[in-house]
Amino acid sequence: MKAIRLQIPAHADFIDMVRICLYGIASKMKFSYEDIEDMKVAVSEACNNAVLHGGHITGDEVIDVCYETDDDSLKIRIKNNSPGFVYPNALDMSAPLAAEQVSDLRVGGLGIYLIQALMDEVAIYTTGNVTEVVMTKFLTTAVEEG
Repeated sequence: MKAIRLQIPAHADFIDMVRICLYGIASKMKFSYEDIEDMKVAVSEACNNAVLHGGHITGDEVIDVCYETDDDSLKIRIKNNSPGFVYPNALDMSAPLAAEQVSDLRVGGLGIYLIQALMDEVAIYTTGNVTEVVMTKFLTTAVEEG
């Protein structure tokens, strides 16, 4: 396994750097365009949450990103200092998609739902004031028709 690490200020202006790095790594690994776009959305949501929930405590916060490559998967770890939360409860509250009207949907809260829907595996760990989102996407090879 190889690891590529990136640290950015916990500010929305720097999330593009995380996406650009992800694109480069996933392209070299031969992920499909669709999988790369899914991962970019998931990573953006995880970073947005890190900025919203941990980027304003002292103003000097950072987001640590680690891309772990393997022969058949890419694991992305997003870690920051933020108040912890109970992941299963947050996931249960994050998908109000049964609303009949778009106006009935709750503002916010869809990030975790999107991450879960777009990635193959998702885990969220909290220890004290540190939250880490771990997302994995498995590399699939196209089946040739013959």
